[in-house]
Amino acid sequence: MKKKLSPEEIYNRLANVEDARACKGIDENACTSVPGNYVTLLISQILSQFADALLNPKVTLPWLMQSLQVPSAFIAWLVPIRESGSLLPQLAIADYVRTLAVRKWVWVCGAIVQSLCILAMVAVGLFLQGDAAGYAIITLLVIFSLARGFNSVAAKDVLGKVIPKKQRGSLSGYAASAAGLATITFGLGLWYFQQQGDKISVLLALGAGALVWLLAAAFYAKIDEYPGATEGGRNGLKHAIKKLNLLKEDTRFAHFVITRALLLCSALSAPFYIIVASEQSFNFSLLALFMGLSGLASLVSGPIWGRLSDLSSKHVLVFAASLVSINGVIVYLVATYANSLLASLAFMPSMYLLLTIAHQGVRLGRKTYLVDMADGNKRTDYVAVSNTVIGVCLLLFGSLGFLGNWLTNAELILIYSVMGIAGAISAMLLPEV
Repeated sequence: MKKKLSPEEIYNRLANVEDARACKGIDENACTSVPGNYVTLLISQILSQFADALLNPKVTLPWLMQSLQVPSAFIAWLVPIRESGSLLPQLAIADYVRTLAVRKWVWVCGAIVQSLCILAMVAVGLFLQGDAAGYAIITLLVIFSLARGFNSVAAKDVLGKVIPKKQRGSLSGYAASAAGLATITFGLGLWYFQQQGDKISVLLALGAGALVWLLAAAFYAKIDEYPGATEGGRNGLKHAIKKLNLLKEDTRFAHFVITRALLLCSALSAPFYIIVASEQSFNFSLLALFMGLSGLASLVSGPIWGRLSDLSSKHVLVFAASLVSINGVIVYLVATYANSLLASLAFMPSMYLLLTIAHQGVRLGRKTYLVDMADGNKRTDYVAVSNTVIGVCLLLFGSLGFLGNWLTNAELILIYSVMGIAGAISAMLLPEV
């Protein structure tokens, strides 16, 4: 009978460090718990990312709302609320989190709330129609996004407390890879459900997402987190807003936030790739293909980007941003001067695959850079301020889509590509951490 691997053995194989007790960047008290925490965090991240794939605001929720005859005006708000709603309140949230010596429970509670919101959406799918269903789903999505805000602040802080530097990026990379495999599976299921035209199938997928969030919370609760600093923790939005002074006082942090804002191009341009492809008379099942490609990108590139981020998260940002820009320029040139190539079943899916690979690099690179840039409560403030600013930028840069009345989708992709070039240059000028 094959011997079961211990957490220490799994950690040694995945973290790939010569000294399994290497504790750079964390308190000495946390050293002995690193192997167990590494494995526990890895499992919880895999589960939470898979749950995110099951509640996709670009695919799953629009599909559910369309089946409930919800007006398109509601559907247009899904992505902005899902993304910005979890970022904008974080300035105030972080002030509360700083008052807690142990912060894993913030993440656990956030995961449970997200699970309950998804279950409520299932109930909406069973009992409501039209405007009533639209208002209910939007309200639940707002609560869901607020819970994600708590998770975001707590997750980076806990990661920085219990996992040493030079290992954080690889952990996130492995999680993205495993979750990518799950997303591929879900993409295949989405294609099957679309052929069946069965609303119940979507509700089952959402129900599965709620269950996975509960499992993620159960694993996260097992993290061995030592009590951390609480100095300066207090409640009140007024004090929280004062943290914006970090952007003026800490030039390195301000530079990072500007870079991160410019690198939003990888996320914001993705829907226009799908629109360009759908204009070529493909049916809805093409969306399942794109979702499967997103999973494939995470599966293949996640561990690579994670390992490279541990070596130099700055250079990962430069390379990934450059890839986003080059990819977008190619799509624009083909759409403008060789339009017939767009009709190829291979071209746009291939371009989208490269874009999502680059987006994985942007995501893992900037997450690792931010976590490594500060320690203790300063990390919590960095996460909160940057996420709040990025929430505003998402609304501003996302509104570029309204230019679609005057510009083609390919031209919009080109605009985001120019943003990517500026982001790559800005990242190149960042200091190493």
